Amino acid sequence: MVSKTDDIPASVPNCNPADPADGAQDGKGAGKAPLKDSCGCGHSADTAMVNGDGAHEHTEETDSKQDGNGEADGGEESNEQEVIVIQDTGFTVKIQAPGTEPFDLQVSPQEMVQEIHQVLMDREDTCHRTCFSLQLDGNVLDNFAELKSIEGLQEGSVLKVVEEPYTVREARIHVRHIRDLLKSLDPSDAYNGVDCNSLSFLSIFTDGDLGETGKRKKKGSEMEQIDCTPPEHILPGSKERPLVPLQPQNKDWKPMQCLKVLTMSGWNPPPGNRKMHGDLMYLYIVTVEERHVSVTASTRGFYLNQSTTYTFNPKPANPSFLSHSLVELLSQISPAFKKNFTALQKKRVQRHPFERIATPFQVYSWTAPQVDHAMDCVRAEDAYTSRLGYEEHIPGQTRDWNEELQTTRELPRKNLPERLLRERAIFKVHSDFAAAATRGAMAVIDGNVMAINPGEETRMQMFIWNNIFFSLGFDVRDHYRELGGDAAAHAAPTNDLNGVRAYSGVDVEGLYTLGTVVVDYRGYRVTAQSIIPGILEREQEQSVIYGSIDFGKTVVSHGKYLELLEKTSRPLKVQRHSVLNEKNDTVELCSSVECKGIIGNDGRHYILDLLRTFPPDLNFLPVDGVELSPECQRLGFPRQHRHRLACLRQELIEAFVEHRYLLFMKMAALQLMQHKANRDSNKTDTPAITETSETVTESKASTTQTDTAQTTATDSSKATDISTDSTSQTDNASTAASQTGTDSEENSSKPTTNGPVDPTATQNGECKGPLEGKELEESIPGLAQAKELAETLVAEDGSSIDPKSREVVLNACKAVGSISDTAFDIRFNPDIFSPGVRFPEESADDIQKQKQLLKDAAAFLVSCQVPTLVKDCLDHSALPMDGASLTEALHQRGINVRYLGTVLEFMEKTPAKAQLEHIYRIGITELITRCAKHIFKTYLQGVELSALSAAVSHFLNCFLSSFPDAVAHLPPDELVSRRKNRKRRNRVPGSGDNTAWASLTPSELWKNIASEAQKKFQSKLAYRLYFLKRCEYNFDSRHKPAFTEEDILNIFPVVKHVNPKATDAFHFFQSGQAKVQQGFLKEGCELINEALNLFNNVYGAMHVEICSCLRLLARLNYILGDHPEALSNQQKAVLMSERVLGIEHPNTIQEYMHLALYCFANNQLSTALKLLYRARYLMLLICGEDHPEMALLDSNIGLVLHGVMEYDLSLRFLENALTINTKYHGPRSLKVALSHHLVARVYESKAEFRSALQHEKEGYTIYKNQMGEAHEKTKESSEYLKYLTQQAVALQRTMNEIYKNGSNASIMPLKFTAPSMATILDQLNIINGIIFIPLSPKDLENLKAEVQRRQQLQELGKGVEPAEDRSLELEDKIPID
Repeated sequence: MVSKTDDIPASVPNCNPADPADGAQDGKGAGKAPLKDSCGCGHSADTAMVNGDGAHEHTEETDSKQDGNGEADGGEESNEQEVIVIQDTGFTVKIQAPGTEPFDLQVSPQEMVQEIHQVLMDREDTCHRTCFSLQLDGNVLDNFAELKSIEGLQEGSVLKVVEEPYTVREARIHVRHIRDLLKSLDPSDAYNGVDCNSLSFLSIFTDGDLGETGKRKKKGSEMEQIDCTPPEHILPGSKERPLVPLQPQNKDWKPMQCLKVLTMSGWNPPPGNRKMHGDLMYLYIVTVEERHVSVTASTRGFYLNQSTTYTFNPKPANPSFLSHSLVELLSQISPAFKKNFTALQKKRVQRHPFERIATPFQVYSWTAPQVDHAMDCVRAEDAYTSRLGYEEHIPGQTRDWNEELQTTRELPRKNLPERLLRERAIFKVHSDFAAAATRGAMAVIDGNVMAINPGEETRMQMFIWNNIFFSLGFDVRDHYRELGGDAAAHAAPTNDLNGVRAYSGVDVEGLYTLGTVVVDYRGYRVTAQSIIPGILEREQEQSVIYGSIDFGKTVVSHGKYLELLEKTSRPLKVQRHSVLNEKNDTVELCSSVECKGIIGNDGRHYILDLLRTFPPDLNFLPVDGVELSPECQRLGFPRQHRHRLACLRQELIEAFVEHRYLLFMKMAALQLMQHKANRDSNKTDTPAITETSETVTESKASTTQTDTAQTTATDSSKATDISTDSTSQTDNASTAASQTGTDSEENSSKPTTNGPVDPTATQNGECKGPLEGKELEESIPGLAQAKELAETLVAEDGSSIDPKSREVVLNACKAVGSISDTAFDIRFNPDIFSPGVRFPEESADDIQKQKQLLKDAAAFLVSCQVPTLVKDCLDHSALPMDGASLTEALHQRGINVRYLGTVLEFMEKTPAKAQLEHIYRIGITELITRCAKHIFKTYLQGVELSALSAAVSHFLNCFLSSFPDAVAHLPPDELVSRRKNRKRRNRVPGSGDNTAWASLTPSELWKNIASEAQKKFQSKLAYRLYFLKRCEYNFDSRHKPAFTEEDILNIFPVVKHVNPKATDAFHFFQSGQAKVQQGFLKEGCELINEALNLFNNVYGAMHVEICSCLRLLARLNYILGDHPEALSNQQKAVLMSERVLGIEHPNTIQEYMHLALYCFANNQLSTALKLLYRARYLMLLICGEDHPEMALLDSNIGLVLHGVMEYDLSLRFLENALTINTKYHGPRSLKVALSHHLVARVYESKAEFRSALQHEKEGYTIYKNQMGEAHEKTKESSEYLKYLTQQAVALQRTMNEIYKNGSNASIMPLKFTAPSMATILDQLNIINGIIFIPLSPKDLENLKAEVQRRQQLQELGKGVEPAEDRSLELEDKIPID
């Protein structure tokens, strides 16, 4: 039967349950309760902050939703106890290192000895040692032992650092470490996208670490010296968008030169006789003082020898300065080295750890300054050995990726510590695998890897490198001919990756998937996979024991596979079904036919080729004789797509099932009501209702009334999971539910009793307004009974339930297309409409139902999800800022990007089109860019390596520059040596005339973009855009192209991979959020701290989810009044967002804004301003000035400037905010009223009372119309008006007095109020959606009751009052102070 947890996912794609940004909803904290900005003036519940978080978490959520084992709810209590076990108390040990004073170190019992090694290699005074052991009472400690397992190690023990003899490996590690120390402040690795380094610029704006400066700047009287004028390009209305400030140059990065050259000597490796003297290798060094020396690394350490560039003399020089560490040796021979190295290490340790820790996956920067190329021995050595065979930490062999990936999956997971260990191992291996696969894929495309089938033509070649298998995304051997050839071969890898993601998310024991990474690089798509043991030794036909290798002509099945896949079928909504094979035998499958099962030589059951895990999208799959629903046809579906692999997203499937579940509940409720009504009026003419069953229902009905409370309790978990902003979700779901269900074909089979639903059926699938949905819901008081009935059906096998109720459920099941007749269970058959798959006769009925279900899902996408998205954009609960966040918003709601054209068309037709302008603009830009990307991809394939930068700059000129005849500059040398290139060309993928790219012209490119837009997105918009492009960019020079080949610095891959989840941590995080929303801030805070620990435990220090955790913690700290703590957590969140998501990611901008608020609260005004200016600059860069989020940012800047008495500047920003708010929220919105009020206050400070009055009047009118005379806000505004009038009159009197009596007038002193910091902070809190309300104990009780009442309402599916009214009603009950 249905178990609740896995059928109703823990989160519904449509409404990110993870929205920490909006902090506490209606809460009661310690005397201060935060309330979402109820008067709607600030950032009310639905603003971009949501986008900031929800968006990024979402991608993770979908995967972690289904735990398969249903631990989602049950595990929660046990977790709490288990956690305590983990955090044993730490203790302190003394470390004694040669040449330094002994110092104390805090350690924890779980740490390994190795971690102490790492700490010592990072510390300023011991960082130059790498080759040492730790000894306790003369015994050497094992590096991999946990501290708690070491006998005699306790509080206060002394650990001695003992220098050990070197080996070649240790000497290499030492040199590499010294080089890392010398380069520690140099950002070039981050610009080059190497070794998981990435950029972070926060410290430039905060002058170092906020923690210490926070204590310094407490004086508060600093206001006078602050220079507040922002650079020209940041001011409102500025048209310039310079790129240079994107990466401000940090003065610390001016490298302090310690050495001129440090490189391997040409005398390596040592000859045999020197080996026997202990020589390991030779180094060649040039010091800053121009001294050239040759150094021997021996087993005992480093010393100077007498070799020169041309003569080999390994004898020690005189004096030889033997030192165990290279740093000590160099400090003795070069004073400059000694001085600069010490200074460098001081700076290095002052940086925030988050600026230096490696990120789990590589982040690339799209701009970089021109950096000089410096000599670097380690980099050179890495490039030569290409690290091919040798991964540093595994001695003597390449890593067996498959074994590592699968063994970590097999680790035990019974309790929390075990699960943490397992998830940590899985995550680590995945990020290592992704890095290795990316390196390999680039090597393959650059032609540095030999193919395993070198005789074949380039597109068909396959490669193996470092135990990873690489294949190119082309249609090899006409495999995909039926499905769209190369286009299908290009789409298949990403579909397959989504399948891998889904199956590893369900995480069934005994079922294995391959490590999979998809890399797009230089126009090629490369799939990297781990290798199933034994698969290369035998033919595919022999090894596949489940599924089909020829798209369904021959099909085999296997009992063990069916059993394993059966476990995934519920969470993934895959239906078990039968197909016919070539002999017309029936074969049973529980996946699509392409999914192949292979048992490896290691005995594990692997599944691969998961490209059709999710059902096909009929809107993009024209099938003869299949009629789509009218609403799809109206929008011009089905449309021809470039391939036939278009499938629905997992998020859509979940939303669809969720929505059908609501529908199912309503159906059952309506029928129960109907029976009750019939019985009450004693109508016995309804067939199939017997007296007896009626009395049963009667008694059942009466019991259900009393049990409603319990159902709500059992259901609450579901209700809270479904939606944090239940308003938008339920009303759409319900109204849409009533149609898609009712207009499906089973109308005939539906019982006549289903009266009330009918009226909505006529509205063919448009989502109707929230109100109609509400009435519909309120007309169904039987909903609770239906839920109870469903619960009981789930609980038992249905035998003990009376026939009447069973019939109710049967009818409801039929109506919603459930595959079971006794319970709600919707699953899809992924093979429907697959060319070449045939089904047995007996399942014809079932197939018909499945086809209908697919049509319904396709209709649900266009008639419900697209309007929902647009509605969310209108009420600002979705606020994309750039293409990536728009894509994310689409994906969260299960809409594929191929629907972008449809979404834009829908926006065109929306009455409130003007309020969607920002989204529309982002959508158009995304559409053009995607079309250009497709053209660019094939364009690049024809370019040979030596012409790459010329070709890329030429393409960009055709795409963006206004220069009408962009001419390509062919590099001169190639044109000469044509003949030599012939031979080489064969090896590198890509062929054809190597200069064909040079003939591209701007007009041709834009023609192609337009036709591509028409083909791919059905969008006719591109022609209009052609003109848009001309005027929007600052590439207006018609005399010279915008780009030259010098501007193209590098070409980076785009990498897609699986993101393994920290499930336990995520549950803690979610329950923390839930607690916060119920107002239990302290408890919420504890849970989120706990989540943070667990996240750190699994992901290490850097990860997106840790970033949201820190942001929520900071917000809670702030609300609970701990400002310094808020500052420290938010600083970490900003650094992490910059490092993990990117310096100009929308999320990073959000983080900068929060940090500025906390800085202001901590009296760091100039820092707050710098941060806000940075945020504004980034925002201008990614989405321009015309965006609702800009209004919030400008209000923040305006308020801070008002606080530092820069009134004219302040007005520029506040008035800009007012304009934007009026445009996007409508002139009558409460946000606009607040904007008017803020402007009025600045005018008051300038003593321009007339303007102040004018603005405050506007605000007053809005408050009066929206909230009535009696409302707190209206009264406040009216008071302020009176005050302004008095001031204005007083001023006028004074002026008259002066005119009349000239200089000897007796002047009354006027009160000009400089704003106090406290009032400014209050205003800042309000606009950022934080309101503090002092409450009496009685108020608290009322509030608690109110919150509970709310939740019950929501659970009954009635919580659909529009958000604004709801918050107002609450506010009336609580006096705001």
